[in-house]
Amino acid sequence: DLSRQVEVAESALSAAHAAVERRQADRARALAVLDQARFDFDRVANLVKLGTGSTTEFEDARKTLRVSEADLSSSEAALVEAQKQVVTAMKTLELHQTRLADASVRAPFAGLITRRDRDPGDIVVPGSSILALVAMDELWLSAWGDETQMAKLQPGQPARVVFRAAPGRSYPGAVARLGREVDRETREFLVDVHVHELPENWAIGQRAEIYIETGRKADAVLLPSRFIGWQDGKAGTFVESGGRAAWRPLGLGLRGQESVEIIEGLSPNERAIVPATQKTSLKPGQRVKVPAPRPHGSAAKEL
Repeated sequence: DLSRQVEVAESALSAAHAAVERRQADRARALAVLDQARFDFDRVANLVKLGTGSTTEFEDARKTLRVSEADLSSSEAALVEAQKQVVTAMKTLELHQTRLADASVRAPFAGLITRRDRDPGDIVVPGSSILALVAMDELWLSAWGDETQMAKLQPGQPARVVFRAAPGRSYPGAVARLGREVDRETREFLVDVHVHELPENWAIGQRAEIYIETGRKADAVLLPSRFIGWQDGKAGTFVESGGRAAWRPLGLGLRGQESVEIIEGLSPNERAIVPATQKTSLKPGQRVKVPAPRPHGSAAKEL
């Protein structure tokens, strides 16, 4: 256990520091004894010079002085050894701390863990994934756009994002980056959009629809998108003409989230129609009955 090894090394370092303190106390005591031995030796030596001291006292004082000097040298050597033990204990602690740090996985940035690929105790090989980490400071959505729309897009354009999980609300965003490679089969390229606000519940990889504002017009003629149909690759809509359905090719302009700009093909007094139910369809010349206008549009009923 690497953590246990670090704890043992920390204890060893504390013991080494305590040993240094003891050796310092021993040296201080030996130094005090040596000072006293020198004082006694000098005193006896002076007495011998005056003829009042004995040779035996002189020899005893000199012996005590030499022993005190040896004790001081021994205590100083022990102090140096204790200090070396502190250095050794510090290096050992650093080694175990480094090994423990190498065994710990640290995120290179602050974020949210969205997936755990390994459990504690699993064997991990180099290059394998352990966790999936997502930076929370900026989240992007990537969408595929047709290459024919590339000239209309620019970074910074406002966008609205509608998540499939919450289709009744859109969230503000902006174009962050345009891809520089087109898929050779679908002829589409990636558009990255920065979302300024996220729903309360979200997940990486969930589906969404992105609407990018490429232009803005005042007093435009608009038609709900559900009224637009296609015949022979050309856009158009059915209108009521003399009680029958008539097909009108249309020139389309800007496209909105729920409506399309009509440039040409529809007169101001004509009424666009759609089947009353999605299970039915209209054909040119088919007799229709248009109900009285309602606030939210009209629907044609087949006869």
